[in-house]
Amino acid sequence: MDIQKWLDKGLDFIVDFGPKVVGAILIWVVGSWIIKKLMKSVSKLMKARNYDESLQKFLVNLVGWIMKILLILAVLGTVGVETTSFAAILAAAGLAIGLALQGSLGNFAGGVLIMIFKPFKIGDLIEAQGVLGVVKEIEIFTTKLSTPDNKEAIIPNGTLSNGNIINYSSQGTLRVDLNIGIGYGDDIKKAKDVIMKVLTDNPKVLKDPAPTVAVSELGDNAINLVVRPNVMVADYWDVYFGALEESKRALDTAGISIPYPQRDVHIHNVK
Repeated sequence: MDIQKWLDKGLDFIVDFGPKVVGAILIWVVGSWIIKKLMKSVSKLMKARNYDESLQKFLVNLVGWIMKILLILAVLGTVGVETTSFAAILAAAGLAIGLALQGSLGNFAGGVLIMIFKPFKIGDLIEAQGVLGVVKEIEIFTTKLSTPDNKEAIIPNGTLSNGNIINYSSQGTLRVDLNIGIGYGDDIKKAKDVIMKVLTDNPKVLKDPAPTVAVSELGDNAINLVVRPNVMVADYWDVYFGALEESKRALDTAGISIPYPQRDVHIHNVK
């Protein structure tokens, strides 16, 4: 009798809640499929209208989260959970979670500020929070950078939006700063002409603004020249290393020395 009683209760439970559970599962599967299609459509629409790439990914990510929350509410309502009371519970829980996750909310706010003021975009070379790298992705809570040594740096948007940001790509070009020393006995004008020819012969050095070679310091061991070519951002390191190497070769060919610190030691024999 007890077994029959439990079987009857189980059958009644299946009859009462079975269709709701099946309906909830169908809603979840169909809803997930619709959300995926919707996110793709939103992404295509923004690409067609030439939205900024960083804004595209941010908005698609945000729309996805909102749709998933609505889907969860729909599934719970299908199962029989009162969404009105659930909304009150969710609001109270949201307050508690908000207090516990102030940092995450700050990161979300930071992401919104980055989207509004746009201090950088995807593909820019920036330096922030002690990290130098190319912006690969701007998400709701974090921004991902690819560093020169091919590492991925993930920076919270809250600290990123509140800290100092150096954007090396915003102007489109960069100035390469080099320092080359020559001996006091060498011809300054000849040395400047030799280095300038190295720069003007390099196709990656911009003609406008023109490169600069000038005396910056009369040092203890050398006459120091500042060498400042302007380049596109992508050509920075090629010109930096290439100009140094070619300048050394050209100065050697021209008979101009590049001195290094030396000391003369005099030994006196005292009887």
